[in-house]
Amino acid sequence: MNKTDALIIGAGPTGLFTAHQLKLIGLDCEIVDNLDKIGGQCIELYPDKPIYDIPAVPECTGEELTNNLINQIKPFNIKTHLGERVDELKKDGENWFVKTNKGKTFLTPNVIIAGGVGSFEPRKFVPKDCEKFENKSILYSVKDKTIFKDKTVSIFGGGDSALDWAVELSKTSKVNLIHRREDFRGAQATVDKVHELAKSGKINLYTKYQLLNVNGSDNLESIEIKSDDKEVKIIETDFALGFFGLIMQLGPISNWGLNIDKKTISVDTEKFETNQKGIYAVGDICSYPGKLKLILSGFHEGALAARACFKLARPNEKYRFEFTTSSKSIKDRLGVKSD
Repeated sequence: MNKTDALIIGAGPTGLFTAHQLKLIGLDCEIVDNLDKIGGQCIELYPDKPIYDIPAVPECTGEELTNNLINQIKPFNIKTHLGERVDELKKDGENWFVKTNKGKTFLTPNVIIAGGVGSFEPRKFVPKDCEKFENKSILYSVKDKTIFKDKTVSIFGGGDSALDWAVELSKTSKVNLIHRREDFRGAQATVDKVHELAKSGKINLYTKYQLLNVNGSDNLESIEIKSDDKEVKIIETDFALGFFGLIMQLGPISNWGLNIDKKTISVDTEKFETNQKGIYAVGDICSYPGKLKLILSGFHEGALAARACFKLARPNEKYRFEFTTSSKSIKDRLGVKSD
C-alpha cells in the first residue's frame, strides 16, 4: 500500500506542474498515468508541434515543454507509475483507496485528476481504404516532422492543429490544406497566415472539399477530394494528415460518482474540487463557467488544487503562503542555496 498526501492521475503538463506545486508547499505526491511515457497528449499527439501560449516562452514544442517540466520536478524525486490505469476509487474513512489495473494500491486524502484521463483516439477518415495506409502515409498526429521534408503533404481539418501544421510544414514541404467548410475554427492570426501563404502559392487551399478516396499500393500515391458542388479533384500526395479532433473515452472514471457532463467533470473555481470531497479535476477534463482549454489554464487550476490539498493532508497545520522568490524553506526544497 502506497500512502501519500496526494495522488495525481495524469502525467501530462498539467499533472507535472501540479506535482511541482504540491512539493513546493511540502506535500508528498505520486503520479499514475495509463500511457507508457510522461507527457500526456503533448508527447502522444504533438511532440513536434509548436506551442505559443506558454507565458514567457515565445515558442516551444510539446516535447520541449514536457522535458522542461520534468527538469522542474527532478529535485523532488516524485514517484511515477506509468502504463497503469486507475480502475478503482472508493472512500476509506477520511482517505481515498485507489487501485490500478496492475494491482497497485494507494491510500490518500487527495486525488487530483489531471488532464485527459481515460483513453483517447483521433477521429479518422471515413473511406475504408485509408486503413491500409495508417501509421505509414496516413497519420493523425505528427511525431517527427522531418519525414515530410521535400514531400507533398495533404492536411485535412479546420482547427488549430491543421492550421498550425499547414503553416509549419509549408517551410519545407509542398502543402495542400483541405477543409469541408469555408471558415476555419483556429486562431485568427493563424487563419490570416494560412490565407497569406495560399495567396503566395506556399499552400494550396481547398475549402468545401472532403476526402472521397485514396489511391496507392504500398504507400499513398494520390487522394480524391470532392466538393459540395460534386466536383472531384485527384491530387498526388506522399502523406495525408487528418486533424478532426479526439474521441474521448472516460473509462472507469465514469463510475466514480463524479458530476460528469459531456465527458468533463464539473468543479468549483476556488479549489477545483469536484462534488466528491478530496477529489479535484484540473486541465482539459474539468469544466466550469468561462473555462479555457489552454495549458496555461491547467497550470493555474493545478496550483489552486494543490493548495486545497494541504488542509486535508495536514489538518492540524495552518497553510502559510510563501513567495517563491524569497522563501528559505522553498529554496531548501528545491536545493537552491540561500543568499
